[in-house]
Amino acid sequence: MIFDGLKRILCVCAVAIPVWSQTSVPLHYELSIKTDLPVAALGVFTSIFGNYRVGEMSVPAREDIPKISRLLPWDRPIAGRYSESADKASDYAAVFGLMPLALGGYSWLAGDARGSDFASYSLMFVEALALQNGVNLMVRSLALWPRPYIYAESGDGAKVAVKADGEAYGSFFSGHASAAFTVAVFTGEWFSEVYPNSPHKSLVWAGSLSAAGLVGVLRIAAGKHYPTDVIVGALVGTGISFSIVELHKKTAQRISLWAGFNSAGLTARF
Repeated sequence: MIFDGLKRILCVCAVAIPVWSQTSVPLHYELSIKTDLPVAALGVFTSIFGNYRVGEMSVPAREDIPKISRLLPWDRPIAGRYSESADKASDYAAVFGLMPLALGGYSWLAGDARGSDFASYSLMFVEALALQNGVNLMVRSLALWPRPYIYAESGDGAKVAVKADGEAYGSFFSGHASAAFTVAVFTGEWFSEVYPNSPHKSLVWAGSLSAAGLVGVLRIAAGKHYPTDVIVGALVGTGISFSIVELHKKTAQRISLWAGFNSAGLTARF
């Protein structure tokens, strides 16, 4: 049922989007059932199943919690740290998640981008967010190691650790960092595509990545994640974002493999 619903949505978009465009500006992205249906379905499946797995996580017995000595050397100094203010600040940063859509909407209203591009870009952004979220939840449900504050022996951290539920024992990897870098990459990519000759491209990229990096730093300061969690989260978010963007770029190189009875080859279309 979910797959049928997604297919209908994509069909409607494929039909409606070409009409909703300004032909005086170039087209940068394109949707296709062949590409978007599997990507959207994978994002939905991993998010739903990941949420289920995280919800099923249980609190281990105290003696079963990994010793600090088992953490990676550069992560050990973070064990026991907790800051409620940093935690809240990293949550408030979620408002910057609207930046890609705000920038895309501005470009469309200003006549610098087609409405079809904005619609395609918005769907791409949702796909990337869903996919990175699903991957994050699936990996976190493996409970490779607990959040840093679980090791707190006194103060607010210890109080929060006592009340923590199962999900707190799956710190790897940071969903906040993954989402933040997804937002940063989409913001920078849109600006670079729509305004390729702008002298502000470097500034947009630097600002977007710096904001995403700040989110990661706040998650470490909050005692919610280790440096390894944040670094891997940043890489996952960046990788998924670039992959989604490249899959949809109208000017992207298309590569395919083919094989016959006694031959094989690779075809590239530009």
